[in-house]
Amino acid sequence: MTTCWPAAAVQRTPDKEVDALEGKPGSPPDTVCWNGNQMGNLLKVLTCTELEQGPNFFLDFENAQPTDCEREVWNQVNTVLQDSESVLADLQAYKGAGKEIRDAIQNPSDMQLQEQAWNSVCPLVIRLKKFYNFSLRLERALQSLLESLTCPPYTPTQHLEKEQALAKQFAEILHFTLRFDELKMRIPAIQNDFSYYRRTISRNRINNLNLDIENEVNNEMANRMSLFYAEATPMLKTLSTATTNFVTENKTLPLENTTDVLSTMASVCKVMLETPDYTSRFNSEDTLLFCMRVMVGVIILYDHVHPNGAFNKSSKIDMKGCIKVLKEQPADNVEGLLNALKFTTKHLNDESTPKNIRTMLQ
Repeated sequence: MTTCWPAAAVQRTPDKEVDALEGKPGSPPDTVCWNGNQMGNLLKVLTCTELEQGPNFFLDFENAQPTDCEREVWNQVNTVLQDSESVLADLQAYKGAGKEIRDAIQNPSDMQLQEQAWNSVCPLVIRLKKFYNFSLRLERALQSLLESLTCPPYTPTQHLEKEQALAKQFAEILHFTLRFDELKMRIPAIQNDFSYYRRTISRNRINNLNLDIENEVNNEMANRMSLFYAEATPMLKTLSTATTNFVTENKTLPLENTTDVLSTMASVCKVMLETPDYTSRFNSEDTLLFCMRVMVGVIILYDHVHPNGAFNKSSKIDMKGCIKVLKEQPADNVEGLLNALKFTTKHLNDESTPKNIRTMLQ
């Protein structure tokens, strides 16, 4: 099990933190707030003054398992997440039909080349439909998790403490989303292939080409897919819209219930990332990048959902600290994440955004 504590607590009571790591509460009860019931997946070691200042706890992204209360929603979301790796593998293997399309365009009277291009593009369009349909499944999964993590009577922080397995799934959705969009941005063939498909369809089924694919991707579906792939980061856009719709549709639920889930997860990830003693205890090196992606993902969602955004001084997210911890990581790991903050957030260029924050992201 990986454990993590606020830096201030470690500095004041280093010996006691070692006891806690071993599962032995070695601090007097008047100086440490101890939640022993969550030892399996989440260990919270707070000084009482820190508890008053805000939540500081560790979410066990590596080992959290669902409780009986979480099981129903966890099973539903897990069915979606089980397909996420195959979606990423299919996207990574996407080569496009650029050569065939160029040959067909350059030789419009060569029917053999026209047919080769069409036959190359059709299976790719089916694959693109698969990605689009997965985004719809992911949207529904996210909304199920938001319902669970924001509903009364618990506060969002209490939900995250008690339902670590659902919090982990929420993080996994964000992790997948950032990975998908990073890959998509490096594959311009996607839009080129789909544009060729739509142009060919709109030419009134010329040349007697096999158009059975219209049973799979009709005009209405093609329009929706076109809007999806026109986005630089389509999965992030899907999640941002889903989160905004969740808030809009649940008018009796305070907005803070949703935004506090997001800001708390951002804070947790930042603490984990900026403390080498903690990150060194991860069982897998991949967890470091996982935390970075999750932190950026919840910041983007927060920025789209909260009226003032994530960059405002009133934001519950320490944007300066989050950007700083990203910039301390290897450039290859964070370039795409920093670009996501620059180009997929909503409020970065607002007048209320401090100049030093904008400067950090230039």
